[in-house]
Amino acid sequence: MNEEIKVYINSQEYTYPKGTTLREISQSFTDNFKHPIILAKVNNSIKELGRIPENNSQIEFFDLTNKVANRTYVAGLVFLIQYTVKQLYGKEADIILHHSIDKGLLIETTFPLTEEKLKEIDTKMHEIVKQDLPIKKLAVDRVEASNYFKKIGDLSKVGTLKYNTNNIVSLYKLGNIYNYFYTYMPASTKYLDEFAFTYISESRFVLRYPTVYQSDTIKEYVHHEKLYNAFELCNDFNQKTKIENGSDINNIVSRGWADEMIRLNEAVYNKILIDLAIEITNHKEISIVLMAGPSSSGKTTVSKKLKTFINGQAVRVYSISMDDFFKEKMDTPKIDGKYDFESLDAVDLDLFNGTMEKLLNYEEVEMPTYNFITGKKEFKEKIKLEEKDVLIIEGIHALDTKILQNIPKEKKYKIYLSPLTELNIDNHNRISTTDNRLLRRIVRDNRTRGYDVEMSLAAWDDVRKGEEEYIFPFQDEADYVFNSGEIYEMGVLKTYVEPLLYNVSIDSPYYEEAKRLINFLRAFLPIPSDAIPKDSVLREFIGGSCYHD
Repeated sequence: MNEEIKVYINSQEYTYPKGTTLREISQSFTDNFKHPIILAKVNNSIKELGRIPENNSQIEFFDLTNKVANRTYVAGLVFLIQYTVKQLYGKEADIILHHSIDKGLLIETTFPLTEEKLKEIDTKMHEIVKQDLPIKKLAVDRVEASNYFKKIGDLSKVGTLKYNTNNIVSLYKLGNIYNYFYTYMPASTKYLDEFAFTYISESRFVLRYPTVYQSDTIKEYVHHEKLYNAFELCNDFNQKTKIENGSDINNIVSRGWADEMIRLNEAVYNKILIDLAIEITNHKEISIVLMAGPSSSGKTTVSKKLKTFINGQAVRVYSISMDDFFKEKMDTPKIDGKYDFESLDAVDLDLFNGTMEKLLNYEEVEMPTYNFITGKKEFKEKIKLEEKDVLIIEGIHALDTKILQNIPKEKKYKIYLSPLTELNIDNHNRISTTDNRLLRRIVRDNRTRGYDVEMSLAAWDDVRKGEEEYIFPFQDEADYVFNSGEIYEMGVLKTYVEPLLYNVSIDSPYYEEAKRLINFLRAFLPIPSDAIPKDSVLREFIGGSCYHD
């Protein structure tokens, strides 16, 4: 008699022969999803579809509208592209990931790329998708894996494995190639049928795909020139300093040179801000500097540093936070019963716009300070501008076109900032800007608000939705895009955030996310914070800032 197991899906009991895979079980539930099922959660633990569940397992399936499955989908596409270019152009052909751009992923080729070749890659990938080639997970001796990557010339993976202390590592196999990824993988190429390409240059293209925020269609690519150039500036710095992957950072740390790397990074960033201050003060008509960026970008520190450097040009500066213009708590809009402080409707625009107009007319104005405990504004300070004075206004809505509509354009200078992450773990595993900001936020929330990791992770989805709606659509309004990331910060953040992540229990709904972040941070050696100056953006999150503590 064949043995059977019982599993529970959507609170219903189902019986399957023992040894049935999650992929086989998922076939009965495809009609419940718009996209192919990619992953499963079994007893609160994410599993790839090739796994076999045990008796009495609770199972939940995900398609790419789930953020974990979407991350898996993108990693699968990267592996598929790598396999395809090697099939078309030989084993020496490869790709290098760069960064996200306009809901896509910028990818560089190691061979000359034309629009015709990109179409050829597209056609071949669709053929491979139809072939339903399996993507297999293998346990491999770490030294053997390192020797394999050395043999095929992927030195970025050799560097990554050098700092991996496990004797056995997991590799994925597609056709005749192997790769090492810090995420899950789809079961086969069959699941990877939704993608598009945009040609950028003779060695670059953008991979586009459905996202969690736009899953019904693949967004047409829009080139954001200033954002692209900010990434390129970071990339140029990385190439000149030969710090392009996580293993390069680890090499510096293991040689005892971390302090010098920190000083170099901070000097470069200060130079950029000084040049920006000079540019602003050289334009005599500028009265207002508007600064916006997503959560944990370091807006407060950057605005205060910029204030100092503008002061250094013999110009008086006042700093204003748009948060101080929140409506009274009782008038704040709500979503699902929770106060929505991300919405522009949470800001008293009439008071904000009126106050700014009076200041620019050189009237004395009472300035509000928002009391987050009482949920009310308090008026304790008066300011009055004089000719040539500058206002720096920071807030998530500062670039919104509804802000200061009556102020002439030439009087405003707009800055968008974010920790734009060009540094990768290796050529095929990138560090996302979103993860960078999330780690910053977890550390800061724990230090300043006493939040545990689960509280920060619970709030993160709402924060991200607010950014998609209220911040990212206005990034092209900026006159300048400032990268507030630090090239060394992963090693520093690791020392603060890793112990907090280990506190998330296995039965928590946030266990898988905590586990993913722990796994990702293992790629970096810890870096002490002693050499980080008190005016560094990173101090805003880890503590010890001359502006906050």
